[in-house]
Amino acid sequence: MSGHRSILAIVPARSGSKGVPGKNLRTVGGKPLLVWTIEAALESGVFDVVCVSTDGEDIASVARAAGADVPFLRPPHLATDSATTLDTVLHALEAYAEKGRRFDDVMVLQPTSPLRRAGHIREAVALRDSSGAKAVVSVSEATHSPLLANTLPEDHRMGSFLRDDVVSQRRQDLPVHYRLNGAIYLIDADTLRRERRFIGPFAVAYVMPDDVSVDIDREVDIQLADLLLSARGED
Repeated sequence: MSGHRSILAIVPARSGSKGVPGKNLRTVGGKPLLVWTIEAALESGVFDVVCVSTDGEDIASVARAAGADVPFLRPPHLATDSATTLDTVLHALEAYAEKGRRFDDVMVLQPTSPLRRAGHIREAVALRDSSGAKAVVSVSEATHSPLLANTLPEDHRMGSFLRDDVVSQRRQDLPVHYRLNGAIYLIDADTLRRERRFIGPFAVAYVMPDDVSVDIDREVDIQLADLLLSARGED
């Protein structure tokens, strides 16, 4: 646990997935994808409870076997494509509150970030403690600058594709941009209830290396994560 503040880890693992069907139980690096996140959360030692929020009994069974708490299955309205992570987290906090368990903080650990390690989780909590911020959100350096991207008109002409000040610069001289990598969202529970968002002036960024920031959204991401995890082996 982290100091005197109680922290609930929530691993959202809905059974339905359009981009990569059944991804939470796909074998990646020799384990079900979901298990990498559960093991990192437990190993970190900062959580009072590591909860998996799912609507699928098959996912719940794997989660329990890996050591996670699965005290409920999500109601149908939180198992649809339109259900948000915010709704899922607030539901979990309320479900625990009804059982007499209240938490100061909540950290969302998406199973689609299997390269995130226990050390990254501990560092995010330490950053919250040292910064005094109400939330910590993980980011990584953008591989390609958004200044080199734009929409295209119907005729695909590129007259205004890049700004004039960007055209005259070398790629390596462009300012560094960061992207949300989806690995860690830590926030004070009361702030989340009040603000109903994870990012705002109350949050500080935790910068993670690019090689642990794979966010699985496509089949090619599964392949990349499998390669990296297999090469890494057991910690």
